[in-house]
Amino acid sequence: MPGKPRTEVGTFGAISVAKLPSGAMQAHCRFRDWDGRLRPVTATGATKAKAVAALRAKLVERDRFPDAGQPVTPDTPFPQLAALWLDEVEASVRLSDGTKQLYATEVRTLLMPAWEHLTLREMTTGRLERFLRAQEAASPSKAKQSRVLLNLIMKFAMRHDAIRHNPVSGTSPLHKAPSTPKALTMAEITRIRKAAREWRTGGGLPGPKPDGQLREIIEVMLGSSARIGEALALRKCDVDMTASPATAHIRGTIVVRKGQGVLRQDWPKTHKSDRIVAIPQFAAEVIRHRLALIDDNDPEHLLFFTKRGTPITPYNARRTFRQVLREAGLAGQGIKPHSFRKTVATLISEEASDEMAAEMLGHADTAVTREHYIERKQKANPETARILEGLAPPNDGLPPS
Repeated sequence: MPGKPRTEVGTFGAISVAKLPSGAMQAHCRFRDWDGRLRPVTATGATKAKAVAALRAKLVERDRFPDAGQPVTPDTPFPQLAALWLDEVEASVRLSDGTKQLYATEVRTLLMPAWEHLTLREMTTGRLERFLRAQEAASPSKAKQSRVLLNLIMKFAMRHDAIRHNPVSGTSPLHKAPSTPKALTMAEITRIRKAAREWRTGGGLPGPKPDGQLREIIEVMLGSSARIGEALALRKCDVDMTASPATAHIRGTIVVRKGQGVLRQDWPKTHKSDRIVAIPQFAAEVIRHRLALIDDNDPEHLLFFTKRGTPITPYNARRTFRQVLREAGLAGQGIKPHSFRKTVATLISEEASDEMAAEMLGHADTAVTREHYIERKQKANPETARILEGLAPPNDGLPPS
């Protein structure tokens, strides 16, 4: 004869209620935990109905898992949960060292102040919603990144069977004010070039004179669409000055790694970013000048380098660029080294096509180029005026009323 059906994992048996000596009512049942064991669960209340309701609420929240080699449980403190997730991130071969360092920094600065004293069980959808709304009011970009991190951490907890559902998925979508790509005008480029050429060239200034590399870096970025790290990572072997026009193979970037310092990474941001681009004459002249400063016997020598021969960090280049913008009277206008890529994309889109602009920038998806890089100019289409002439009143020789 078949025996009594086994209680399914995550469910409970019949609820019984008994009166305690204190007069309170106690509801009792057995819950089959995720390790397959039946465990008693009780809750008390002033009345039978309240005791049963309290027990049911307790059972709904019950997501109890054993360690059994799993370091994550519903009662794991958030700092420990985040540390375990970062360990997994660190072991990943798909993520760059820069991304790993960024995740660690943002967990510490964006998430830890709010969740340091809470456990995984206490990170409910409601609490997450209030946290993200408060962050969004202060900084939509920080709220977006916080949501990304929390989503990844909660998925990590789900993979360890510590929670059944991801509480982040129930939060409201974040809204960011639409932004329009802004390309530099020729007048702005001229002012930046002039300021870069004249920066710290006057007399009586303390410190060493600038070596002019920033001015040349700007020309290479304008002529190649390279990100600042990609431009700084160009080597002698990456350029072909015998081609017509000259070409540059963008296949690396400069990164700063913890414990290793600044170094050249042998791949750019994405696989599609590895590209060969034809460069205009003004950028080619700068590269020829840089090549003249390099030992002919070292094909992997960087085009741009410090006085010690080491790579220039993107941080230092950006810092100098901000100073140049102040000299040009363009500070506070949202101009960054990345603005050169938007300028390149906009010009190529206007003169050729969006597809060519995406190819030049190393984008796998033209939609990214259109949404974030190409500035659309407001232009009237004269063809519409010709078409609408069909609505003109008949020419009956009478003056218009």
